[in-house]
Amino acid sequence: MAGSPALVRQAMGQVLGSGVLTPGAATDVPNPLADTTMRPGKAILFDLEAKFAKATAEGGGKAFATWFAEDGVSLANGQAPVHGRDAIAKQATWSPKDYQLLWTPTDAVMSATGDMGYTWGHYEGHSRDADGNSKVTSGRYLTIWRKEPDGAWKVVLDASNDEPANAGDCCKLPPGQ
Repeated sequence: MAGSPALVRQAMGQVLGSGVLTPGAATDVPNPLADTTMRPGKAILFDLEAKFAKATAEGGGKAFATWFAEDGVSLANGQAPVHGRDAIAKQATWSPKDYQLLWTPTDAVMSATGDMGYTWGHYEGHSRDADGNSKVTSGRYLTIWRKEPDGAWKVVLDASNDEPANAGDCCKLPPGQ
């Protein structure tokens, strides 16, 4: 996908409260999902991310965990690794009304064999503190996908780290998301 990450995210559209990638308002930036030169593997991975984000926005932590392979691993910033879908499900207990996790992929790469790939991009977590004030955490993520023997795609590794304090607006989701 050519172009700066900001233009790519603008072209990809907006991650709305539902977590669905939808066409953006910008008409001067081509939509990379309509790019006929995009490799099919990248399109598959972007589609998986959109479905993963939508399910998580609607179902919270419980839905998030269902996307992991049985042997999947979650690496969250400053926390011990969580091994296995069952352990991830026990930890990912947030409700979508209390916490919204939104993300936008910046790029994706599919393996030559077409059975593994990765995506990376920017995420934001929206919640409220004890006083009811809006709280936003943001950072970058990496998701490694694997095609299972039954043909389903599952997350084998999800890693995230907080945005550096001096990052400014370099990697933030576009306004209104």
